[in-house]
Amino acid sequence: MEKQISVVWKGDMAFEAQIDEYKVMMDATPAVGGKHLGPTPKPLLMASMGGCTGMDVVSLAKKMRQEVESLEIVMKGSIADEHPMKYEAIHMIFQFTGKDLDAEKLQKCVDMSQDKYCGVAATLKGAVKLTYEISIK
Repeated sequence: MEKQISVVWKGDMAFEAQIDEYKVMMDATPAVGGKHLGPTPKPLLMASMGGCTGMDVVSLAKKMRQEVESLEIVMKGSIADEHPMKYEAIHMIFQFTGKDLDAEKLQKCVDMSQDKYCGVAATLKGAVKLTYEISIK
């Protein structure tokens, strides 16, 4: 399978990605010539991983009969101080709310996502230290 997107320069430091029928604007900070027309690219990478693993987790939790009412994934990335200023580590905190949630089952959902299903995490694993924990409210 092949996936194609288009990224078009919109002037200054702004770029617009066309992903299927969706447009996503990216821009740099004013300190480097941007105008805050959208998020910078690195946080979008982290958000992509959050969305990917989140979709896995809610799907798996449903199959395990967990009544998850909400899931927030708080993600913290450590970025290198020198160029290429890449993510060195990303830590995810999966915060669940719901009725009679089983911590072991939810941990299994997150483990399965990170170890087997999340393609974004699998792509980043060799280059970035990925860690995670769960919390039930």
